[in-house]
Amino acid sequence: MKAKYLLLLMLGFFCFVNFVNAQDDEEKDKDKKKDRHEFTMEKELKTTPVKSQAKTGTCWCFATMSFAETELLRMGNGEYDLSEMFIIHNTYPIKAAKYMRYMGMGNFGPGGQAHDLFHVMDKFGLMPEEAYSGIMPGDKEHNHGELENMLDGILKAALKRTGTKTTTNWKDIIDFTLNEYLGKIPNEFDYKEKKYTPKSFADELGLKSSDYVELTSFSHHPFYKTFVLEIPDNWTDDEYYNVPIDDIVKVMDYAIDNGYSIAWDGDVGKENFYSKPGYAVVPVTAEDDQTKEEKKLPEKEKQISQADRQDAFDTYSTTDDHLMHVIGVAKNQEGTKFYYTKNSWGTKERKYDGFWYMSEQFIRLRTVAIMIHKDAIPQEIKAKLGL
Repeated sequence: MKAKYLLLLMLGFFCFVNFVNAQDDEEKDKDKKKDRHEFTMEKELKTTPVKSQAKTGTCWCFATMSFAETELLRMGNGEYDLSEMFIIHNTYPIKAAKYMRYMGMGNFGPGGQAHDLFHVMDKFGLMPEEAYSGIMPGDKEHNHGELENMLDGILKAALKRTGTKTTTNWKDIIDFTLNEYLGKIPNEFDYKEKKYTPKSFADELGLKSSDYVELTSFSHHPFYKTFVLEIPDNWTDDEYYNVPIDDIVKVMDYAIDNGYSIAWDGDVGKENFYSKPGYAVVPVTAEDDQTKEEKKLPEKEKQISQADRQDAFDTYSTTDDHLMHVIGVAKNQEGTKFYYTKNSWGTKERKYDGFWYMSEQFIRLRTVAIMIHKDAIPQEIKAKLGL
């Protein structure tokens, strides 16, 4: 009996130990899975589904097209899936012509700015994705690696003159190459049982480029004036309104609060834009120097000044690296404000299904420029800008 009692006692003890260990493991798993930032949405605007730029350098077009599609939703004009590659196809010949005019001393490549989409829209129109996808038969996604090399090679070859005269044959070769890689743009197309040209389609959508302005914030130019923003992808030499960074934040907050989204241009290629966890901050302490306990909590952030962002721009710590689309505002568990941002890297293996959260301090440091509807700017700032 004693042996039997002892055996039962030992069995009960082991069961208890296993239960405690299981509870500890469960708690550890919870801690492991627990996000450092727990976001609560404050305001989210309706937008179109996330797309993927895939293997291209055309984020500017995807971000601004998302912005345009969201503007159509805001205006009550319906939901559209518009063709990015229609814009890209029409942009390259214009960019190539300017590059040749400057004898190869300008910028030629896939990059661009938000205003490029509206320049093309005004000149050529727009098309729906179903009428022109820019993806050739047999391909599953955009891949412009070979196309970019081909276009670059054509222009560089044309600049290598053997005599004193350069022909203009490169124009036809550029057009031919774009048609081969992206497909020829149709002069007319059917959409929802109606025939359109790209121009008539754009006219019916009702977007007006004159309704939109771009703002930036750098102290090497006077505030509340315009200047040509000195970044490589501003190849059209467009002018931006220059305002203090406090005003950029005020405009973004006012815009979202009043139903307007924002096309955002900035730098995500440096530190503090965390791809896997899906957020961006400017921590006081580098992640490698944080304790195990600190890494469980939201980072303490630096307070970014105008001088900080100017220094980052002057030293190329902040460059015109990427464009995205801001459609909302959220807060984490400590009340820190984050901007809910739609990216163009697709949804596969993305923590927030293709969206990111960027803190206000990150916005203050890494913003290069924003595009916004004029009515999304607070009246006191519009007055200073003469809008």
